[in-house]
Amino acid sequence: MVITLSEKQMKKPNIDLMWRTWIKIGSVKDLNTKMLQDTIREKISAILQLQKSGKINWFYFLYHNKPDDSANGYFDVVFTTNLEDPNKILPKYCINTTKISPMSTISGINNQLLKNNDICEAWRLIGLQSEFIINLVLAHSEKNESTPKQFVQFMHFFMNTLGFGNRSTFPIDISGKGVGYIRF
Repeated sequence: MVITLSEKQMKKPNIDLMWRTWIKIGSVKDLNTKMLQDTIREKISAILQLQKSGKINWFYFLYHNKPDDSANGYFDVVFTTNLEDPNKILPKYCINTTKISPMSTISGINNQLLKNNDICEAWRLIGLQSEFIINLVLAHSEKNESTPKQFVQFMHFFMNTLGFGNRSTFPIDISGKGVGYIRF
């Protein structure tokens, strides 16, 4: 199920309506790229469906350790909604959902470089990146465990158009076989 861009577009978030929820991936001891992809495919894609249906307005997700559970890896999902209780629409595997303070800055992003210092536009772009990652994972067979190099090649197409091709190196751990590096 690939979501096309012709469907409901990711809009700028209202940072006053931000919520955070957590989606567990699994034990950090066992974590591998297939577990991340499976969680995106089986759980995170539901968040995209909520955005496309208009139940949430915008979202992004990142892999993080949850502050109160360092033994497990989680996707940290931030989203906006007009609902007073988003737990009513979120899947049951979304845990510790809380309203958060407006995020008027983004680590490593300089607002002054954006037109009109528009941090909401930066958040919209980050949401589009999350949408792209979901679609990238959904476009690949769930049986294929050798996608990390291919995913990095897809990222090359982003980096190359900005003149950063052959200048980026990514550490990658493929199925617990140790860290290798992919350069593009």
